[in-house]
Amino acid sequence: MKRLTAITLFCLLFFSAFVAGKGSPEAPGYPDSLRSVWLYTEGIKQNVIPGDTARARELFREAILNDSTYAPAYYELAGSILESSPGEAVELARRAFRLDTANKWYHQFYGQALIMSNQLDEALKVYRRLLENDPKDPDNYRIVAALYEQKRSPFMALATLDSAELRFGRIPLLSAMKRRMLVATNQIGKAVDEARAMVEAAPYEAQHHVVLADLYGIDGKDSLALAEYGRALQIDSTNVQTLMALADFHTARQDYRSLLAVTRKLFLSDAVPLETKIKRFEQFTSDTRFYREYYFQLNDLASVLAIRYPGDKRVVELYANHLIASGELEQALALYKNRLGDQPPVEDFYRTVIDIETYLQHPDSVEKYVTRALELFPDKIDFHISKGHVMNSSKQYGQAVKAYKESLRYADTDSLRGVIWGMIGDTWHQQAAAGVPEWDEARAAKEGRSGPYRKAMKECYKAYERSLAYRPDNPMVLNNYAYFLSLEERDLERALSMSSRVVALTDNNPTYLDTHAWVLFKLGHTDEAKKVLQKAVALDGQKSPELMVHYGDILHELGEQFMAEVYWKRALEKGYDARQIELRLKQPAKNAKTSE
Repeated sequence: MKRLTAITLFCLLFFSAFVAGKGSPEAPGYPDSLRSVWLYTEGIKQNVIPGDTARARELFREAILNDSTYAPAYYELAGSILESSPGEAVELARRAFRLDTANKWYHQFYGQALIMSNQLDEALKVYRRLLENDPKDPDNYRIVAALYEQKRSPFMALATLDSAELRFGRIPLLSAMKRRMLVATNQIGKAVDEARAMVEAAPYEAQHHVVLADLYGIDGKDSLALAEYGRALQIDSTNVQTLMALADFHTARQDYRSLLAVTRKLFLSDAVPLETKIKRFEQFTSDTRFYREYYFQLNDLASVLAIRYPGDKRVVELYANHLIASGELEQALALYKNRLGDQPPVEDFYRTVIDIETYLQHPDSVEKYVTRALELFPDKIDFHISKGHVMNSSKQYGQAVKAYKESLRYADTDSLRGVIWGMIGDTWHQQAAAGVPEWDEARAAKEGRSGPYRKAMKECYKAYERSLAYRPDNPMVLNNYAYFLSLEERDLERALSMSSRVVALTDNNPTYLDTHAWVLFKLGHTDEAKKVLQKAVALDGQKSPELMVHYGDILHELGEQFMAEVYWKRALEKGYDARQIELRLKQPAKNAKTSE
């Protein structure tokens, strides 16, 4: 749709005022064409001045109702609905063209509408007529060639482009189409000739050398291709299109050292968006083997970005992640710490510092940065949870519970509330079992029917109940709840229900299988317990001494004393308490039991 000039719009407004002032004829029996012109003009005004396209369409339709032979109204209405209703637009455009076949605009728009509605055969007929009627318009050749290409008739498209070249000489856009179709029809030599001719005609255009280089590459003439890329870079060594094409060339040949050298030049260019650079670096580093083999080149690229964009948060994270992947954890930590003074403060930087310090087992430092983060971001739930973790690791269980409960104020989903109540339950259990070795907790559970242990475990179970009320299928809470009940040897049927649910929810987790087996064992289902724990030990690869002790205990109960002692001794080798293993080895062997 062509834009109205100021003069045209003035004329339309003047004519509109004239018609409005004079009135329109009311003679019956023939179309009131003056009325249609007025409606059409008002429609144009509505479209251009307030941008009321809906009202404009109403006016165009009214103009057509008033005079069904008024072509301009059909044309404007078709243009206004082309995107929303291409099928209807085609009919309107066809009507406008048939009412005024000498109008080139109507003819062209009819062809455009057919293309938009995917009626390519009809569109081709229209544009071929346009080509015959107006052979001096190179755009008609382009569209006809494109339509032939869509119809999978590349040779007809090439013939059309050849005709254009004979008439107009070389036009860059048409020449590019011609080269592409020559390649598509495997006429590489002719495509190379076309590109070489363009280079000879304009030898100082870098893009022409790039096109020729690309074609040499397709033709397998790599040395000639590199020579042309070199000539293009001699003309403009910083041209992004040339560098990107050269990068693609090296990528296709898996020449990664050369690719990374070209990429460095791209990273130094201000014409390449930072987002593109980051994305490309992430692609390079997504493959661990590639990262390892080309570490020094990738380190250079990361350094280029860090130097050129020192204040960009994305680059800080990229460079820090690179340092972490390189094993330079302390350097990454120092980088993030240097950015903690940014204004406004960046919570992700605090989050990462806390994570790294936690990984490095620096509890004092973790507490310091968690406290500072909470001062800056008091409504961020993960910092409250981190504070709970810090208090927990320093055995300040009361403070840990307080921090976790504070985080509940900011939890926005039941699932998250369930997780937090699970943490609170775990903390109460840690307080109950403080100072009690894991192997001795069963005795503590039985003997501590009252007192601090029992009191803390009551709070633990209350927290687990609240957790499961929010999230009934929380595997960790179900597992811990079931295991602690089995240690106290109470509510074992419920413990079995919970451990069975965990096994159903998870995929062969050795710890969860161990709990399920231990509950079965406490219920007297010893043979079944043996099968489950045998699987758990196998999946664990005999790494956990607790699993092997449990398995040995079950084997002992079944009278398989020799194998029980084997697993107890393996548990001892893995660090299990020697006194407990010694006590087990002194137990008298039991008679072998028959299957249940």
